[in-house]
Amino acid sequence: MLNDKRILLVIGGGIAAYKCMDLIRRLKERGAGVRVVMTEAAAQFVTPLLVGAISGERVFTDLFDLTAEHDIGHIRLSREADLIVVAPATADLLARMTQGHANDLATTCLLATDKPVLVAPAMNPRMWSHPATRRNVAQLRADGIAVVGPNAGAMAERDEFGEGRMAEPLEILAAIEAHFATGEAGLLKGRRILVTSGPTHEPIDPVRYIANRSSGKQGHAIAAAARAAGAEVVLVSGPAEAADPRGVRVIHVESAREMMAAVEENLPVDAAVFAAAVADWRVAGAAEQKIKKGEGGTPTLTLVENPDILAAVARHHTLRPRLVVGFAAETEQVVAHAREKRVRKGCDWIVANDVSPATGIMGGDANTVHLVTAEAVEDWPSASKAEVARHLVARIAAELSGSKP
Repeated sequence: MLNDKRILLVIGGGIAAYKCMDLIRRLKERGAGVRVVMTEAAAQFVTPLLVGAISGERVFTDLFDLTAEHDIGHIRLSREADLIVVAPATADLLARMTQGHANDLATTCLLATDKPVLVAPAMNPRMWSHPATRRNVAQLRADGIAVVGPNAGAMAERDEFGEGRMAEPLEILAAIEAHFATGEAGLLKGRRILVTSGPTHEPIDPVRYIANRSSGKQGHAIAAAARAAGAEVVLVSGPAEAADPRGVRVIHVESAREMMAAVEENLPVDAAVFAAAVADWRVAGAAEQKIKKGEGGTPTLTLVENPDILAAVARHHTLRPRLVVGFAAETEQVVAHAREKRVRKGCDWIVANDVSPATGIMGGDANTVHLVTAEAVEDWPSASKAEVARHLVARIAAELSGSKP
């Protein structure tokens, strides 16, 4: 999906520089050409010889290289790329980018470019939270520079933990794929995608209902990412906390039966992603008036099963989408239960995650998922729900186009 794309990778001087070896490999696997510029500090962590061996290209380090600069090599490097990626983007490198410095090859390329730039910050948590760094990142965003990460976790320093870890190579790759999906015609241009999101509310009486704990953030993010990739998107949403994404046709529903009807009315589609947390049961006969406490003792609720929207669409004889993706929110044996669910429902993929209270995923802005297919299980690194959405949309686009992810 990155065939013939030209990436200029600027490696900064941080311990996370070693992760760039995996990033280069993954970019090349997807057909991208990768040129690398290293700062002087970066060479203290990984050698130009190693980087060059993995990239298959000469590595550039010196602004005053007579061989490269006889025809203004830093201008060519900065403008022959389709995208410049800075990883790790250290606090120092971000500061120099903000101020427009050009005192080495890396910053000169960044100042001389007319191409989009993506940075992956990496630094000590206190450096990341420092007001100066926050101002610098805010200014870079205002200048149109995209940012992926950083993540929270253990740092290289002993007993250090917090936000500042560089995004994992798969996250950076997803951001790169999303850039090309958004910045060009779009990986999903001409495709029609249906997404379900949020919880459903199953009435007990006019003021009470049965529901699942879902904010709708992940489903809405998937709809937004699909739209950014050029698709025509229909989002069928229960009562979600997340705002309706722009450019997406949104159908608001309350109950599982309403969601089922809305889904059926909007088939056929090329792919359907069922991210909604649909209530499995509803009350057999909801009361027309509020049930009063103390009248006849504690009421007994008779529950019946709601329609299984995922299974119904996955097993539809005439209107089954080419790709059907379900979600599995589990609290134990996440992958095992997701594998069983994929077979039982008849869908192509299951996106599984651990929603135990300690994870903070339900209602939070981050997610850690496993993509379960018939062939394998992919363990994706923890990322924002927007990044998970972009990565999933890129995988969907690859599947629909027949290219290997």
